[in-house]
Amino acid sequence: MSLFNVFNITGSGMSAQSMRLNTTASNIANADSVSSSIDQTYRARHPVFAAAMQDAAAGQKENVGVQVLGVVESNKPLNIEYAPDHPMADNEGYIYKPNVNVIEEMTNMISASRSYQTNVQLAESAKNMLNKTLTLGQR
Repeated sequence: MSLFNVFNITGSGMSAQSMRLNTTASNIANADSVSSSIDQTYRARHPVFAAAMQDAAAGQKENVGVQVLGVVESNKPLNIEYAPDHPMADNEGYIYKPNVNVIEEMTNMISASRSYQTNVQLAESAKNMLNKTLTLGQR
Protein backbone atom coordinates (compact mmCIF):
# COMPACT_ATOMS: atom_id res chain seq x y z
CA MET A 1 0.00 0.00 0.00
CA SER A 2 1.30 3.39 -0.95
CA LEU A 3 1.56 6.08 1.68
CA PHE A 4 -0.63 8.19 -0.58
CA ASN A 5 -3.50 5.72 -0.05
CA VAL A 6 -3.54 6.77 3.59
CA PHE A 7 -5.02 10.10 2.53
CA ASN A 8 -7.84 8.37 0.63
CA ILE A 9 -8.58 6.11 3.57
CA THR A 10 -8.51 8.83 6.21
CA GLY A 11 -10.52 11.17 3.96
CA SER A 12 -13.27 8.60 3.51
CA GLY A 13 -13.19 7.91 7.25
CA MET A 14 -13.60 11.60 8.05
CA SER A 15 -16.46 11.86 5.57
CA ALA A 16 -18.21 8.84 7.12
CA GLN A 17 -17.79 10.16 10.66
CA SER A 18 -19.05 13.56 9.54
CA MET A 19 -22.20 11.84 8.24
CA ARG A 20 -22.51 10.02 11.57
CA LEU A 21 -22.16 13.30 13.48
CA ASN A 22 -24.83 14.95 11.30
CA THR A 23 -27.37 12.15 11.76
CA THR A 24 -26.68 12.05 15.50
CA ALA A 25 -27.17 15.82 15.75
CA SER A 26 -30.45 15.49 13.84
CA ASN A 27 -31.60 12.76 16.22
CA ILE A 28 -30.78 14.85 19.29
CA ALA A 29 -32.44 17.94 17.79
CA ASN A 30 -35.67 15.98 17.23
CA ALA A 31 -35.61 13.98 20.48
CA ASP A 32 -38.27 16.13 22.16
CA SER A 33 -40.55 16.61 19.18
CA VAL A 34 -44.17 15.52 19.50
CA SER A 35 -46.74 14.49 16.92
CA SER A 36 -50.36 13.41 16.85
CA SER A 37 -49.88 10.34 14.65
CA ILE A 38 -47.48 7.45 14.33
CA ASP A 39 -46.83 8.21 10.65
CA GLN A 40 -45.68 11.79 11.30
CA THR A 41 -43.40 11.00 14.25
CA TYR A 42 -39.66 11.42 13.78
CA ARG A 43 -37.70 8.18 13.93
CA ALA A 44 -34.02 7.95 14.86
CA ARG A 45 -31.72 7.72 11.85
CA HIS A 46 -28.40 5.92 11.61
CA PRO A 47 -25.86 5.75 8.76
CA VAL A 48 -24.79 2.38 7.38
CA PHE A 49 -21.11 1.97 6.52
CA ALA A 50 -19.14 -0.62 4.57
CA ALA A 51 -15.48 -1.10 3.76
CA ALA A 52 -14.90 0.29 0.27
CA MET A 53 -12.82 -2.10 -1.79
CA GLN A 54 -10.80 -1.54 -4.93
CA ASP A 55 -9.23 -4.05 -7.28
CA ALA A 56 -5.50 -4.12 -6.86
CA ALA A 57 -2.87 -5.69 -9.07
CA ALA A 58 -2.85 -9.51 -9.28
CA GLY A 59 -6.56 -9.76 -8.50
CA GLN A 60 -6.10 -8.96 -4.83
CA LYS A 61 -8.33 -6.53 -3.05
CA GLU A 62 -7.26 -3.93 -0.57
CA ASN A 63 -9.20 -1.59 1.66
CA VAL A 64 -9.39 1.91 0.35
CA GLY A 65 -11.66 3.46 2.92
CA VAL A 66 -15.18 3.66 4.16
CA GLN A 67 -18.30 3.87 2.03
CA VAL A 68 -21.61 5.26 3.29
CA LEU A 69 -24.30 2.91 2.00
CA GLY A 70 -27.16 5.07 3.24
CA VAL A 71 -29.16 6.18 6.23
CA VAL A 72 -31.78 3.94 7.80
CA GLU A 73 -34.55 4.70 10.27
CA SER A 74 -34.60 2.88 13.57
CA ASN A 75 -37.27 0.22 13.97
CA LYS A 76 -37.46 0.62 17.76
CA PRO A 77 -40.99 1.33 18.99
CA LEU A 78 -42.02 4.96 19.36
CA ASN A 79 -42.69 6.47 22.76
CA ILE A 80 -46.44 6.78 23.19
CA GLU A 81 -47.76 8.90 26.03
CA TYR A 82 -51.28 9.46 27.25
CA ALA A 83 -51.73 13.24 27.48
CA PRO A 84 -55.34 14.15 26.70
CA ASP A 85 -54.75 17.84 27.53
CA HIS A 86 -51.83 18.21 25.11
CA PRO A 87 -52.72 20.25 21.99
CA MET A 88 -51.11 17.59 19.75
CA ALA A 89 -53.05 14.67 21.30
CA ASP A 90 -54.95 12.43 18.89
CA ASN A 91 -58.66 11.53 19.28
CA GLU A 92 -57.80 8.96 21.95
CA GLY A 93 -55.62 11.39 23.95
CA TYR A 94 -52.20 10.01 22.95
CA ILE A 95 -49.13 11.88 21.76
CA TYR A 96 -46.23 10.22 19.94
CA LYS A 97 -42.58 10.94 20.66
CA PRO A 98 -39.50 9.82 18.71
CA ASN A 99 -37.63 6.61 19.51
CA VAL A 100 -34.46 8.59 20.22
CA ASN A 101 -32.39 7.71 23.26
CA VAL A 102 -30.41 10.87 23.98
CA ILE A 103 -27.80 9.03 26.07
CA GLU A 104 -27.08 6.62 23.21
CA GLU A 105 -26.93 9.52 20.78
CA MET A 106 -24.45 11.43 22.95
CA THR A 107 -22.31 8.29 23.15
CA ASN A 108 -22.45 7.99 19.35
CA MET A 109 -21.49 11.65 19.03
CA ILE A 110 -18.44 11.23 21.28
CA SER A 111 -17.39 8.08 19.43
CA ALA A 112 -17.80 9.70 16.00
CA SER A 113 -15.90 12.79 17.13
CA ARG A 114 -13.00 10.70 18.41
CA SER A 115 -12.95 8.60 15.24
CA TYR A 116 -12.87 11.77 13.15
CA GLN A 117 -10.03 13.12 15.28
CA THR A 118 -8.09 9.85 14.88
CA ASN A 119 -8.40 10.07 11.09
CA VAL A 120 -7.12 13.65 11.18
CA GLN A 121 -4.11 12.56 13.26
CA LEU A 122 -3.36 9.70 10.86
CA ALA A 123 -3.45 12.04 7.87
CA GLU A 124 -1.16 14.45 9.71
CA SER A 125 1.29 11.62 10.52
CA ALA A 126 1.32 10.48 6.88
CA LYS A 127 1.98 14.05 5.76
CA ASN A 128 4.89 14.35 8.20
CA MET A 129 6.36 11.04 6.98
CA LEU A 130 6.14 12.18 3.36
CA ASN A 131 7.80 15.50 4.23
CA LYS A 132 10.64 13.71 6.04
CA THR A 133 11.07 11.34 3.08
CA LEU A 134 11.49 14.33 0.77
CA THR A 135 14.29 15.75 2.95
CA LEU A 136 16.27 12.50 3.35
CA GLY A 137 18.91 13.36 0.74
CA GLN A 138 19.40 16.94 1.90
CA ARG A 139 22.18 18.09 4.18
